[in-house]
Amino acid sequence: MIITVLEEFGKALVPEKIFNIDVRSNLRNYLSKAGIRKVPYKFFGILFWVTAILTYVTFISLAYPYFIKGSGMILSFIFSFVAWTLIQGLIVTLTMIAIYFNFNVKIFKRTQEIELALPDFLVLVSTNMKGGLSLEQSLWSSIRPEFGLLAEEMTLVSKRVMTGNDLGEALNEFADKYQSPLLQRNLQLIIGEITSGGKIVVVIDKVIDSLKKTRALKEEMAAATIAYIIFIGAIVIVISPALFALAYQLLQIILGFTSSLGGAISSTSAGSSLNFSNDLDISNFKNFSIFALAIIATGSSMIISIIEKGDIRNGLKYIPLFVFGSLIFYLIFMVILASLFGGLV
Repeated sequence: MIITVLEEFGKALVPEKIFNIDVRSNLRNYLSKAGIRKVPYKFFGILFWVTAILTYVTFISLAYPYFIKGSGMILSFIFSFVAWTLIQGLIVTLTMIAIYFNFNVKIFKRTQEIELALPDFLVLVSTNMKGGLSLEQSLWSSIRPEFGLLAEEMTLVSKRVMTGNDLGEALNEFADKYQSPLLQRNLQLIIGEITSGGKIVVVIDKVIDSLKKTRALKEEMAAATIAYIIFIGAIVIVISPALFALAYQLLQIILGFTSSLGGAISSTSAGSSLNFSNDLDISNFKNFSIFALAIIATGSSMIISIIEKGDIRNGLKYIPLFVFGSLIFYLIFMVILASLFGGLV
């Protein structure tokens, strides 16, 4: 019952009659790239209630006590309406950005999975065609469970061909589904050869050789940049935490020294105009260090991803490793340096 209500509520939030055919088609195609075959109306319904609850909590805990409480009835109504609208809009915007980012990562991973399985799949297609099968039969016979997502997509292509669609159109639709220059370029060569009626096996073999050379070249480039990756990793995980921990200890020593010096001067010369007192809270520097290390680790993981794979989305897997690694080493260096400089504070 609850699931049905959420799904109907989601359909009310995303009404089909409001959007034109192109918008609905683009939304459906975008979701299919992320592996979502149907529009998730239930998810949209759940999302609305989650954002509404977050808005209510934020409004009661932050907006009402500080900006609305104590105002007149009319001003309270106006401020409440404006605050609720702004909070809800901000939360919905941030949520949609997070969902869009998550979908983009899923699409990227699915595209990579297809690119990795494509050479092995084409090898089977070429072998089947050399054994006397047609291209349509070879595509169907080459589908294997180990090809994963590519096997699912080629199953859809084969089913379209079996139901009377043109093979070139089916392959072209599959190539346009994923934003992969590698996939589109090589499939366009095969589609062009199908249209011209040439020797398709020869073209497929050349495509296989090109894909294998491209993969080997990428692996060589990744191996050539391993020294830069190690260097950046060492700076982020070890050197930066050590420098921040050392700066924290030096700041403690300086503050302790100035406090002692100020106390000594005050006791010897009561009328002295010198003032060594300070209101610096050293815990703020510690919080800044943790925040800075997290930012440095996140940015460095993306830089490493660009150097190694050529795409920033590959660096997402490095972010938790770099962040937690740098913070752990920061705490370790804090303990070690505190024991070394403890007598000076």
